[in-house]
Amino acid sequence: MPTEPTRKLHYVIEGAADKPVLVMSNSLGTTLDMWGPPMAGLTAHYRVLRYDTRGHGRSALPSSSFGMRELAEDVIAIMDHAGIERAHFCGLSMGGMTGMYLARYHAGRFGRFVLANTAALIGPESAWNTRIETVRRDGMAAIVNGVLARWFTDHYVLTRRDEYEPVRRMLTGTSAEGYAANCAAVRDADLRGLLPGIQAPVLVIAGEQDLATTAAQGQEVVRAIPGAEYLELAAAHLSNWELPEAFGNAVIGFLRQK
Repeated sequence: MPTEPTRKLHYVIEGAADKPVLVMSNSLGTTLDMWGPPMAGLTAHYRVLRYDTRGHGRSALPSSSFGMRELAEDVIAIMDHAGIERAHFCGLSMGGMTGMYLARYHAGRFGRFVLANTAALIGPESAWNTRIETVRRDGMAAIVNGVLARWFTDHYVLTRRDEYEPVRRMLTGTSAEGYAANCAAVRDADLRGLLPGIQAPVLVIAGEQDLATTAAQGQEVVRAIPGAEYLELAAAHLSNWELPEAFGNAVIGFLRQK
């Protein structure tokens, strides 16, 4: 099987070296900074490794197309580079799909998985194709307002505008080609068939008002993974940003289970 050329991936590690490691995987259109709000609570208990998914932030976009397998293998490559043999994992949206693949095919490198605001199949294909065409033609600015409207509850948008402006900047600053390539990876991923084979402990977090990956889709993931746990937060898609304390406490509480 041909291998990809050397990956150029950006990551940071924060927290005491003697604490267990938690790898965090960002959503489509954001960077590792999307995990900023709950970080203080998380680093009190874990050594947190955050990274920019390929084509986002400071991680390079490869010249060839890719899918969930390659996105998952990026995580393994980062762990190898950082000298981390084993970790917990938390991914949101596209990052959650990456976690599904890791839980099925690289479970030996991980303890527990948190899959947040995600689904095993995110469609329809036509919507992804339209989005890809739009950003390639008009740039990221053409979709930012629509994305933000799906990512946050109306109340949050109306009352806490300053708090979500960093997310707007992340979206606006994302490479259109990097975004389009990852859209294609999500569009082409149907992970429903691998969920029953996941044996690792899994917590699925969903948002009550999530329009991008609905609570019903989160429940479908829970039903398909043996023994998976479920938590629903009063948030939309970026539940970690809208309710950072509740999100962080949920992650910590689950990871600390024996």
